[in-house]
Amino acid sequence: MPEEKKSVSELRFDLVSKDWVVIATGRSRRPETFKSEQRIKEETSEKNCPFCHLENQGKPVLVYPDSGDNNWEVVVIPNKYPAFSGADLNERLVGPYRTIDGVGFHEVVITRDHYQHLAHFKIEKVKQVIDVYQERYLELMNEKFINYVSIFHNYGREAGASIFHPHSQIIALPITDPDLRRSIDGSHEFFEIHKKCVHCTMLEWDMKEKSRVVFENDKFVSLVPFASKVAFEVRIYPKEHKAYFERIKEEEKIKLAEVLQVSLNKICKGLVDPAFNFFIHTAPCDGRNYDHYHWHFEILPKTSVWAGFELCTGVQISTIEPEKAAEYLRNIE
Repeated sequence: MPEEKKSVSELRFDLVSKDWVVIATGRSRRPETFKSEQRIKEETSEKNCPFCHLENQGKPVLVYPDSGDNNWEVVVIPNKYPAFSGADLNERLVGPYRTIDGVGFHEVVITRDHYQHLAHFKIEKVKQVIDVYQERYLELMNEKFINYVSIFHNYGREAGASIFHPHSQIIALPITDPDLRRSIDGSHEFFEIHKKCVHCTMLEWDMKEKSRVVFENDKFVSLVPFASKVAFEVRIYPKEHKAYFERIKEEEKIKLAEVLQVSLNKICKGLVDPAFNFFIHTAPCDGRNYDHYHWHFEILPKTSVWAGFELCTGVQISTIEPEKAAEYLRNIE
């Protein structure tokens, strides 16, 4: 019999987004090779850092904790160059096209230390950041025209962080972004057919099978998705089905802080401080019912760049099998 030829890649189907991703098994890299990649580090000194001199920024909308003695840990300020602002949608037609003004809010969440980022924080300090995320979300979701609040964090210039000082961003906008919309639509379609949550279904399997689990406690689990978009992608889910991040309870936040900090720390150590993005996918605040959805964090290290194939097809290629990536991260102490 002729020898069975091993495939050079494997296409994996994302149950939620309905996207296919390519796992390059034939040219799959060893986890350790990602450690040797060159990282672009463009540090600015505290002297020249705008986030170390808040007197030159807009008036804070939240100081945490607000003790009045300048010993704050986290502060939220309006973005000096907002992507969204204004007071009215001003909806109009331009020929066959429809347009509205970019109404919304754009804020920056700044942690105090110029050099230390979330991967190096104590868990209690990570919880403070989560407290701030929740408080601002609850405030902004009730503003006029706001249908979604996007919370994200860019670390490193390759990930889009134009300022070295660690910070997150919050953008409240009148639309739901296409990536989240695909996630919600995929979740709803699965629920209509199977009468259960697609994320809970995946979690049930992943928690039993264990090969892609990175870290867990009794409330949250971090894992490398079956259909990973990029090498070492990590997602953090509440184990119990919950659609809305902003409804997270006090006792859950410290558990989330632990899983987030450990996951970021493993990525930081295992890949030698790579640039990364993380964001929260949660049900919109547009007044509709999204009980079928399951909120979560997504962490995307900058382990690859989009080239011609990815740009023309929208199909992403990950150069390490998710199971190998999870095993590697799981063993990082």
